[in-house]
Amino acid sequence: VLVDVTPLTLGVETLGDVMDVVIARNTSIPTQQTRTYSTATDFQTTVEVNVLQGERSRASQNKSLGRFHLTGIPPAQRGMPQIEVRFDLDSNGILKVTAQDKATGKQQDITITGSGALSDNEVGEMVKDAETHAEEDKKFRELAETKNQAEQLSYQLEKTLTDLGDKVPESERGPIKEKIEALQEAAKGDDADRIRSAIDEANQSFAAVSQRMYEQAQATAADASGPEGADPSAAAGDAAGGPADDDVIDADFEAEDR
Repeated sequence: VLVDVTPLTLGVETLGDVMDVVIARNTSIPTQQTRTYSTATDFQTTVEVNVLQGERSRASQNKSLGRFHLTGIPPAQRGMPQIEVRFDLDSNGILKVTAQDKATGKQQDITITGSGALSDNEVGEMVKDAETHAEEDKKFRELAETKNQAEQLSYQLEKTLTDLGDKVPESERGPIKEKIEALQEAAKGDDADRIRSAIDEANQSFAAVSQRMYEQAQATAADASGPEGADPSAAAGDAAGGPADDDVIDADFEAEDR
């Protein structure tokens, strides 16, 4: 039995010129795949969805099949809005891409016929090009992911310092700020090892504050529960902040210049 498959990978552009794969090459069709993304800046109300086709890690080195905008996203801190992007590819090669804000239900979509209408030779050339540059693409993706991690950590540490206010004495706040600035400077360059080292140092600089906040939350929970109450360690864990939603893609959409 012959089964139609996608000739090339389909995905979307995410932060840092990275192509995030939604439907992999050689996937049997018809198929439907969904990914969840978030915003890259605080109070971002619009995202642009750039639909891509190709095998390269850089979004700009793949073919753009079309772009559309999802507007009316409620203003919120970066990473909080959840944008669900669904790819529906039918047996005739017609691709429908829908983006929906989970909070409001607002959505926008685009329909692409023929998935780019590339010839067999063009598809073969794109696959060969990706194979030739496989190592380069691997390094690019690793660097982009490391930069994104650094930028997210920098944002979170600055926000946490602001939220804690006077609970962090200047004797601790100063060294942490220095490590944050060093991290931000490292992330401007292309030395992945230097960025990873700066990430480790920034995390270590905040370790003492984090431990103290955890112990204080644990003590507060113990006092509130009493000798026969709930497990204080569980409450302290909740106070320290639960795990992030694993279903949300780290590589956020870029904010538009408006």
